[in-house]
Amino acid sequence: MNKRFLLPLLLSLFSSFALANEIELEHDPIPTDRASVLRGAEQVATVCSSCHGLKYVQYRSLLDLGIAKETVDVWRGDKPLNSAMKPQMAPDDAAAAFGVTPPDLSLMAVAREGGVHYLYSYLMGYGVGANGETTNRIFTVTKMPDVLGISAASDAKQREEISAKAKDITAFLNWAADPRAGDRRSLGIYVIIYLLIMTILLFLWKKQIWRKIDAMEKL
Repeated sequence: MNKRFLLPLLLSLFSSFALANEIELEHDPIPTDRASVLRGAEQVATVCSSCHGLKYVQYRSLLDLGIAKETVDVWRGDKPLNSAMKPQMAPDDAAAAFGVTPPDLSLMAVAREGGVHYLYSYLMGYGVGANGETTNRIFTVTKMPDVLGISAASDAKQREEISAKAKDITAFLNWAADPRAGDRRSLGIYVIIYLLIMTILLFLWKKQIWRKIDAMEKL
């Protein structure tokens, strides 16, 4: 490559990298309670699933989450209960409509730096540009429309309602990235209790052994 083009290219890449790091994320607390996750599941299954899938989440997992089978049956349609949550729109049709294939959302909560705060900030990051076009300050080249309508919110109450929906969606996607996290935490508590009990028993056993050794040395 010609050296006179190399320096501008490197400066351009550096500037892009610096700009990406200057993005300020919203750090509002993201709920983890079951009610929020369930509301988020409904939003994802009825709104987001039009274009996005969750290939690592089966419909059966939604039953484990606590969603009624009748509701899951409506969401899955004719898809098997053990099948992954696939998008309603075919990938080719979505690519033709938006110019890109909408990404899978299974691991989106851990795929971006900032995690859940990135997702929430992205959903809340839509606004209206100088020419009246809809833009997103977090991911400026996004092709996804403002599905929650935050760019058109005209008062604080509307923004608060949309913020609550964005947090619920983020809460569900956080669960979807690791559906068994709760099970592991519960198991971890039992493991810690077991280790504490074993530590106490081994300590008492050690004391008893050394008591016998001390008694033998005095003979």
